[in-house]
Amino acid sequence: MSGGTKWYQLDYADVFEKLKSSRDGLEQSEAEKRLSTDGYNEVEAKKEHSEIYKFLKQFASPLIYILMAAAIITFFLEKYIDTAVILSVVIANSIIGYIQESKAEHALESLSKMLVPEATVIRDGQRKVIPSKELVVGDVVILESGSRIPADIRLFYVKNLRVDESPLTGESVPVEKKTRAIDEDSIPLGDQINLSFAGTFVSEGLGRGVVIATGEDTEIGKISQSIRESEEISTPLVRKIARFGVFLSVAILAISVFVFFIGLLRGFDAVETFLAAVSLAVAAIPEGLPATITISFAIGIKAMASRNSIIRSLPAVETLGSATVICSDKTGTLTKNQMTVTEIYTATGTTYNVTGSGYSSKGNFILDNETIDPKNDPVLLETLKAGYLCNDASFKDGDVVGDPTEGALMVSALKAGKFYIPRLDIIPFESEKRIMATLNEDSEGNKIIYVKGSPEKIMELSQHKFDGENEIDIDVNALSEIKKSSEEMATQGLRVIGMAYMKVENDRERIDYSDLDNLVFLGLQGIIDPPREEVKESINKCKTAGIRVIMITGDHTLTAHSIARQLGIETEKAVAGSNIDDMTDEQLKDTLKSVSVFARTSPEHKSRIVKLLKSEGDIVAVTGDGINDAPALKNADIGISMGASGTEVAREASDMVLVDDNFASIVAAVEEGRDVYNKIQKLIIWMLPTNGGQALTVVSAIILGITLPLLPLHILWINTITTIGLGVTISAEPRAKGLLDNPPRPTEEPLLTQFIKKRIGFVSILMVSAAFFLFTLEMFSSNELPAARTTALNTIVFIQISYLFNIKSLHGYVFDELFSNKYMLIGIGGVIGLQMLLTYHPFMNLIFDTAPIGLYNWSWIITVAIVVFFIIELEKYVYRWIEKRNT
Repeated sequence: MSGGTKWYQLDYADVFEKLKSSRDGLEQSEAEKRLSTDGYNEVEAKKEHSEIYKFLKQFASPLIYILMAAAIITFFLEKYIDTAVILSVVIANSIIGYIQESKAEHALESLSKMLVPEATVIRDGQRKVIPSKELVVGDVVILESGSRIPADIRLFYVKNLRVDESPLTGESVPVEKKTRAIDEDSIPLGDQINLSFAGTFVSEGLGRGVVIATGEDTEIGKISQSIRESEEISTPLVRKIARFGVFLSVAILAISVFVFFIGLLRGFDAVETFLAAVSLAVAAIPEGLPATITISFAIGIKAMASRNSIIRSLPAVETLGSATVICSDKTGTLTKNQMTVTEIYTATGTTYNVTGSGYSSKGNFILDNETIDPKNDPVLLETLKAGYLCNDASFKDGDVVGDPTEGALMVSALKAGKFYIPRLDIIPFESEKRIMATLNEDSEGNKIIYVKGSPEKIMELSQHKFDGENEIDIDVNALSEIKKSSEEMATQGLRVIGMAYMKVENDRERIDYSDLDNLVFLGLQGIIDPPREEVKESINKCKTAGIRVIMITGDHTLTAHSIARQLGIETEKAVAGSNIDDMTDEQLKDTLKSVSVFARTSPEHKSRIVKLLKSEGDIVAVTGDGINDAPALKNADIGISMGASGTEVAREASDMVLVDDNFASIVAAVEEGRDVYNKIQKLIIWMLPTNGGQALTVVSAIILGITLPLLPLHILWINTITTIGLGVTISAEPRAKGLLDNPPRPTEEPLLTQFIKKRIGFVSILMVSAAFFLFTLEMFSSNELPAARTTALNTIVFIQISYLFNIKSLHGYVFDELFSNKYMLIGIGGVIGLQMLLTYHPFMNLIFDTAPIGLYNWSWIITVAIVVFFIIELEKYVYRWIEKRNT
């Protein structure tokens, strides 16, 4: 019914006519008719996948497909032990992935909770309370202080109505609502002051409005639609692992087929040759890689939790470490979301800076870089007193109850001491009058009116100013100076409130607006939502780490630009959302190259900026706390929501939640994310040479026409126990130093860099050479195949152990940190114990076709493992020497 109408442009009489409604609301029969046509005032929730689906999803990997095929083939070949071991490995990996990775998405359910259960309406000319889901377009809704707005509404009556729209628009203070039509073509939600939106809160006052949109047509409904249409975001590492898995699968199948035909050409038995090809496939597949990466993510999640960052999606751990841009909301993220007086101008022409922030009464008054006692300045003291007494806010449990601006004025006064003068009467703040006044009586029975309001209105009503002793007339020059100071504060992003007073006769008991025509000007207080103290340092760290910070907020342009300057966010200027609407995608891309502050933005603007940044190859993290942030949080590579002040909608749409709402915690999380990637890289560079060595062993044996040194069961045993006992311990390595001293790795950087490929090839050759050498030595010595295979098997395992020490540092020497990871030492002890069991226990000998070996074999195995360790350390030295020489 609402179509594309711009309701804020219409006079409310025209709105009633267009909606076929009136101030007396709809008839009940008409409301029921519209309800049957338009449906309930509800936001659709997204259906979740079943738990079975989530578990089966863990099998969706080309490498797992090959292992499953190998299990089926060995079953039909009656190699049941091989089948059981392969299936055990596959199922174990899938269980680990299912347990560790939570894919639940409840953002839309949370949005539906934003709609209140009941609403007060006028139907049949009478006031009624109905379920909010039964609201229809044309209903007249009654709004009261403390209530949540149940639908999108065009207001036609307001009395001191202020609405907290921060969850939807990012506006840092409640919005004063009016009823007049707005004659502008395109304005952001925050400036549509004659409308109120579903899910926002009435902070004070009364109002009535006619419903213009319900359910999916509301601004919340549009956000829910945007979330439903958001694609599941694949992280850089997940994409790289997927590509790597496909490449590896194709390569393994091709080599296995090649080896099978080579075996047939050499006259080997077809079944044995086929089993050898299966052995090759099993050897080459790093079946433990998905599980160990998942475990690395999980350990990273635990580390991030200790630094106030809760990860909701496993790959997000690594993604944050590769972020190149952080798009941050302002209110409550970069700032405290606690309005604070930072500057005071008095009638004497003196400007004071006020220290401290938030709702703490700790702070000082600074004049010419020196702390002063406000009690020594009567004009400053009276200015503070006016803000304190002409005030309806209060404190409860350290937080402001009431208007945050009034809370800021109370706090600034408390920094000078406590004021208490009983109130006798009040003129509440009215948007038309733009002032508030109270009548107070001091301890001596003197009556005084304190007034606060817009600077323009206070100057209009003031005939005098207070100089500390006397009330003197205000001349043109004085008014000009006050106006200039007010404008200067505004350009700094401050919200300016004027203060005045007027002494009245002692028998006065009541006051009226008409009494306020001879005020004495006191001063101006400049208020801002201050930046968090630690955020500036965090942004500097982001710069060092090569991460750009962009502010996207619903707040005013001047305020946003001022906060950005204070925080060190580099930007050419601040761009308003209305300007974004006029830009093509290419123009906005050009703007993004030099502009890092966007204000008065809508959810669509934020999502558009995120998408364009991603299209340019950036890895984008988005922070936010409101419902308006949910689409951008979903569309980002990683969405970061606020845990304390954020809405449930934002938290459920995000990948990560900041427990302390502290932007600085993001920097700590980035460091953890880079550490996770560093460890995954180490894991890959440690695991793949083992698979490569085992595969080369099988290929070499078939090509050379000799007996296989390792059976498929041996390969699965090695891969399983070393992955669990050794590989997982890499994730417990101490965090590397200097992770934030370098820019993010290039997004196009492959998972297997040239360095990693060379290291994998080099170690694989060392491993296969050592295994073949000792296998052949044992065959010549004893001619016992089980003993020779057991020797080859132990050789590979012990080389893996020695190589595990090598990769504690990919490029540096490790002698000073050999024993820095106690979990690694425990894992090595466990693997050695299992090898002893496999080598000497009769039952294991029977199952795995192994045999006991003597001290002579062990002396060779340990010597070879130690030699390999020193060869790789030498290779590091040569690599660094070449790198240094080339630079």
